[in-house]
Amino acid sequence: MSPERSLRVAVVGSGPAGFYASGALLASAEPPVEVDMFDRLPTPWGLVRLGVAPDHPKIKSVSRAFEKIAQRPGFRFFGNVEVGRDVSHEELSELYDAVVYAFGAQSDRRMGIPGEDLPGSWPATAFVAWYNGHPDYQELPFDLSSERAVVIGNGNVAVDVARMLALTAAEIEPTDTTDEAIAAILGAGIREILVLGRRGPAQAAFTSPELQELTELEGADLVVDAADLELDAASAAALDDDTALARRNLELLREAAARSASGKAKTLRLRFCVSPVAILGDDPRRGCRDRPQRARRGPPRPDPRPPDRRARGDSLRDRPA
Repeated sequence: MSPERSLRVAVVGSGPAGFYASGALLASAEPPVEVDMFDRLPTPWGLVRLGVAPDHPKIKSVSRAFEKIAQRPGFRFFGNVEVGRDVSHEELSELYDAVVYAFGAQSDRRMGIPGEDLPGSWPATAFVAWYNGHPDYQELPFDLSSERAVVIGNGNVAVDVARMLALTAAEIEPTDTTDEAIAAILGAGIREILVLGRRGPAQAAFTSPELQELTELEGADLVVDAADLELDAASAAALDDDTALARRNLELLREAAARSASGKAKTLRLRFCVSPVAILGDDPRRGCRDRPQRARRGPPRPDPRPPDRRARGDSLRDRPA
């Protein structure tokens, strides 16, 4: 590269990683850098636009920083360009001094249990993309007519999905949720949202602000069984060594367990130390069979519940937690 020529870099992916990488490159003075950003979608910002819950506008506001990066001299954005379809890696390598790939995994982690592919069982990524308006997911046939929805996972994505299903018209209509998803959620027959976590409350991956929001829903009571919050010795020891996050989560959960349901239209129920072993049935109104298990290593505990008390309903699965 001659001293007078700028370094030309192709950045593939227009989410946070792509924009932060572009910002660092454009800040270089020696040598000066020009960035061309490519994305297979027509719009930028990746998961900030299509993955963050639409009722969390403050998180989405990070896009303002991306807008400033896009306005810098030497930056260009090319949407509707897919590497491997419209342009090859070899072509990019010939045209640019460097190629930066800044996009995430395109597939979901599977649970590996019988019935996972039955109708009505969906990965959370598909449901999130649907209500956020991702063009690849707008034709998916989400049937929300069942009275119970089962969300499998113990992280923030699972909490986002559960909360979105519980929102009232006053809560969801001002958000960026698509009109079709708003109509489907408000017209749903769902009365109970059951969130199943394989790990215990001390190991749950959701953050305290996300959990706090579940206690403030206008149209849903948060229900937690106090028995699920009893810690074994290993979990109690881990909690003592853990950050304030886990202790705050447990505090919020215990407060929820101590409250009585107020009779709201929906119930959002959190359960812990249960592992899904099968999704049952030949139609969308099937059940999700689970088994209790320890938060730490050890054999699963026998399930004392009669069959009619086990999880049944449509399932939306986050990464197993």
